[in-house]
Amino acid sequence: MEKMLVSNQITKTLVGFIAVAIWPVLTAAEDQVTLNRDGAKIHLNGRVVVEAQDGGVLLLDRKGKLWTIQPEEIEERSKNQFPFRPLDKKELAAALLDELPKGFEVHTTAHYLICHNTSKAYAQWCGALFERLYFGFANFWKRRGMKLHEPEMPLVAVVFGDERSYKRYAVNQLGDAVKSIIGYYNLLTNHVVMYDLTGSQKIRRGNSRGRNSAEINKMLSRPEAGSLVATVIHEATHQIAFNCGLQTRLADIPIWLSEGIAMYFETPDLNSSNGWRGIGAVNRNRLVQFRKSLRSRAGDSLVSLLTTDRRIQGRSKDKQYQSRNAVLNAYAESWCLTFYLMKHKHDEFNDYVKMLAAKQPLFEDTPEERREQFEHYFGTLPSLDQEFLRQTSKLR
Repeated sequence: MEKMLVSNQITKTLVGFIAVAIWPVLTAAEDQVTLNRDGAKIHLNGRVVVEAQDGGVLLLDRKGKLWTIQPEEIEERSKNQFPFRPLDKKELAAALLDELPKGFEVHTTAHYLICHNTSKAYAQWCGALFERLYFGFANFWKRRGMKLHEPEMPLVAVVFGDERSYKRYAVNQLGDAVKSIIGYYNLLTNHVVMYDLTGSQKIRRGNSRGRNSAEINKMLSRPEAGSLVATVIHEATHQIAFNCGLQTRLADIPIWLSEGIAMYFETPDLNSSNGWRGIGAVNRNRLVQFRKSLRSRAGDSLVSLLTTDRRIQGRSKDKQYQSRNAVLNAYAESWCLTFYLMKHKHDEFNDYVKMLAAKQPLFEDTPEERREQFEHYFGTLPSLDQEFLRQTSKLR
């Protein structure tokens, strides 16, 4: 549910940009753009990913941030004689520390830069957790015959030492939603942002925090911490998916699928030092929520979930889908559908995900196109819905 709120803000950012004809741009040369945004001049070096007919561009900068630039903002634009090159770990770490509040340090792992102002032990714990998730994620899709690639840039996680400082930083991206969100993945910055969970009032006992990995693991393995850890894993899964070729940032990937995959991996696996043994386990919380929703589930539930993102974003025009509980039901149904397709439609699911992975940023499908794409791989919705409900009823 965390990513949904960030996605809503991104959608607002792109209004007008996708209203004109656009096309993907593939170029090795580095682009240089100077823009004037709200009175401030910004100089960017990067790679133009998409160019609009009116001159607007989507640019990936050397730090991994995506910029949606309107034509009227561009003051200068040219190409460098050198090819585009992302910042390496050392360069990116220095750039991130310049942007973050004072007191941050960087813990480096094979795939991650953990920027933190909390304890070194917690940063190391996060790095180890994310690397196990990354290894498990990559192996899972490899076994399914999906070809992923290494991230083009280091994966960045920003970890604040306490909830208060996290909220001061995140409020500009999340608005009022920051009050209920403990961590999120931002599609534009490409960062996962969160805070030290051992300081959460929900799980903290007295004034104690974990002083080493063993103590941190013990604290966060308690039942009351389960949902918190699952959220962090959920957001980290989004980040991996959008950086390894499974999904494309700002492409029209149905949110039910993106969230369904993240929920498929979110089952905490804190006691495993190798890989991620919890992948594909029944997500009890989501299953219970879905079964509760069956009493009032509409006959067009699957259609409304698949053809637009409004229901899972809480923006449906239909009153029955507008409450917070309705959004939770949409998330639960997304997990159940993803679980069903992965288990019972293995090859078709792989082909469907590959088709979506090839989508270009900012091109938007109509509801009719979304339904046609889905039914092309899985068959007509009425018959699929019956089989989906029958198989889901067997889960324990």
